Amino acid sequence: MKRFFKPIEKEGSSKKAALSPSLKDGDDSEASVSDKKEPLKFITWNANSLLLRVKNDWSEFTKFVTNFDPDVIAIQEVRIPAAGSKGASKNQGELKDDTSTSREEKQMLMRALSSPPFANYRVWWSLSDSKYAGTALFIKKCFQPKKVFFNLDRIASKHEVDGRVILAEFEEFRLLNTYSPNNGWKEEENSFKRRRKWDKRMLEFVIQSSDKPLIWCGDLNVSHEDIDVSHPEFFSAAKLNGYIPPNKEDCGQPGFTLAERKRFSAILKEGKLIDAYRFLHKEKEMERGFSWSGNPIGKYRGKRMRIDYFLASESLVDRIVSCEMHGQGIELQGFYGSDHCPVSLELSEASSCPESQKS
Repeated sequence: MKRFFKPIEKEGSSKKAALSPSLKDGDDSEASVSDKKEPLKFITWNANSLLLRVKNDWSEFTKFVTNFDPDVIAIQEVRIPAAGSKGASKNQGELKDDTSTSREEKQMLMRALSSPPFANYRVWWSLSDSKYAGTALFIKKCFQPKKVFFNLDRIASKHEVDGRVILAEFEEFRLLNTYSPNNGWKEEENSFKRRRKWDKRMLEFVIQSSDKPLIWCGDLNVSHEDIDVSHPEFFSAAKLNGYIPPNKEDCGQPGFTLAERKRFSAILKEGKLIDAYRFLHKEKEMERGFSWSGNPIGKYRGKRMRIDYFLASESLVDRIVSCEMHGQGIELQGFYGSDHCPVSLELSEASSCPESQKS
């Protein structure tokens, strides 16, 4: 049974500020020194429980972040409950800390995030009611977003169900971090229908957001083409307990059904978005070309999918320097304990040359 209690106020302001940073904080003596006008280096990672990663794999992930030195880190599936008492609305922007266990977990997480290199970042949270789903966005303190929303409608203070969205608006572009719902195996309210509704909203969002370039990252829970899975025939024929959906286009591995892939194609086309990794990597790469890997034991051993992305508006295509997956192999090297590996994107700086002067 899920249990929630009224959160206890914590003394001191530093930890609270780290949890819910104010966009009005103009003076920050700890902000990193940078001559860049906007973020250029990004990481996205489905951590599959951020707290578990802190407990077991943090030193290696810390080395990775230190070496790559991203301006932004987008995390999905943080699996940290939101603050709020039982039966009341939850504060999806704050970590639960009203039981001895939740306080210990919060303190452990805050210690990890207050140490280098993570102390150089502000953190925004969008959390679920329980240890499920949720997203986090780390932005270097020297890059102050104009606005941060937690929903696709851009309504202040509203969060998406399960904390699946964080949207940061910068001067030159918008950055969207999402944890897209899994399609599931059956035609149920929390499965196929939920995913179809999500895809419809995403299509509407990318069309309505065409006034400014978009960088969309996260676990999008879809593999677009055959090249994006290690074993297309296996995933196309996959079943759960022998169940076959009534619609043929819903058959197969969640994330690789024909229906999902068609909807994803429409989102890319109508939103004028480029898949940054596939733009740079045209061929199938069996060792480092997938972001999710099945359990090393059982029928999913060696079965891998690319379901974590950086999508960018076509207007940004000339600025894409690199987009890489940082895990490899069946034994999940570079996954840091998760079943997903980090994916990075690097952009070049925007040209200061006016459009009229470009040849």
